[in-house]
Amino acid sequence: MAFKTLNDIDFAKRNGLLPVIVQDKASKNILMLAYVNKTAVENTIRTGNAWFWSTSHNKLWMKGEESGNIQPVDDILVDCDFDALIYVVKSEKPACHTGNNSCFHNILKK
Repeated sequence: MAFKTLNDIDFAKRNGLLPVIVQDKASKNILMLAYVNKTAVENTIRTGNAWFWSTSHNKLWMKGEESGNIQPVDDILVDCDFDALIYVVKSEKPACHTGNNSCFHNILKK
């Protein structure tokens, strides 16, 4: 695994916002999908907690700033194209605003 820096990430490729998958370190479950800009990633690195860009409120936010369900980030993984991330987190509380552990709790009927 190669180590990359924040400068390797291509934020311009997607108009400044990149998708970030949030994965629980222990269970490997996918908890949520969100978006980040460079400042959100910088805040995540600086604080050790997951920060995102809210596309609905058009602002930066730290996961858990209202609910208390913070997500400490152990690792940040970058995909091969340098335009998508995974936050590997220690999740002790539900990730979803509905109270579910994961935002991916609905099954699409085939």
